[in-house]
Amino acid sequence: MSTTKPVIPNSTITRDVRELDKTTDNIYESIVIISKRANQIANNLKEELHGKLAEFASSNDNLEEVFENREQIEISKHYERMPKPSLIAVDEFLHDKVYFRNPSKEQN
Repeated sequence: MSTTKPVIPNSTITRDVRELDKTTDNIYESIVIISKRANQIANNLKEELHGKLAEFASSNDNLEEVFENREQIEISKHYERMPKPSLIAVDEFLHDKVYFRNPSKEQN
């Protein structure tokens, strides 16, 4: 029995809208949840990328060194090939990996 990770597509795919509102019963609420999660993922990836690129930054900025820093280029290419945050967020939402709550629905 293998526990393989679901593959997240690298490009936009067509989704059945009815799948998105199964959890919330409201398509707009689902879209808000997905967009907030996508923003969280994008911010985390951005911080991670800047942290890794900062490791290779040199104190003396020589124009030739900036263009020839292969490590930074490879790291940047790796992040460019990753799935977009919106696709990751949709996948997490559809597989119930996102915790969310609506305070207005919780009030009695």
